[in-house]
Amino acid sequence: MQFLTKTFYFCAAHQYGHTDWSTEKNIEVFKEDAKVHGHNYTLEVTVKGDINQETGFIVDLGGLKKLVEDEIIHVLDHSQIEKDIPWFSGKQPSSENMVVFIWETIEEKINDAKLHRIRLIETPTIKTDYYGPDNC
Repeated sequence: MQFLTKTFYFCAAHQYGHTDWSTEKNIEVFKEDAKVHGHNYTLEVTVKGDINQETGFIVDLGGLKKLVEDEIIHVLDHSQIEKDIPWFSGKQPSSENMVVFIWETIEEKINDAKLHRIRLIETPTIKTDYYGPDNC
């Protein structure tokens, strides 16, 4: 079993809060993140599998790159996550929810390998890992 990680980059904005809360309560709970703000995200997609003896690879990197760019990067890049992406309706646009969204969007579409981990780096000090619903 081998593991391979492909890295992607995108920029997006988000705002934490609840519309049924007062502005004061949102600020009390979410502090400065109750305002619209953005991040330069780094996304790591790790797949696992056996080496194909004919190609020497565990996954077609071109196919993986196209899948993630089409289904994730082009959707998230320069979006305001909670407003632009229907999946986030009623959910906070946290990195914890974002990794679940990414997993659910691409997991079944990966060919030749199995999705192992989604890592989303929001800031140099905040990294969120998700290994799928079966590993929670």
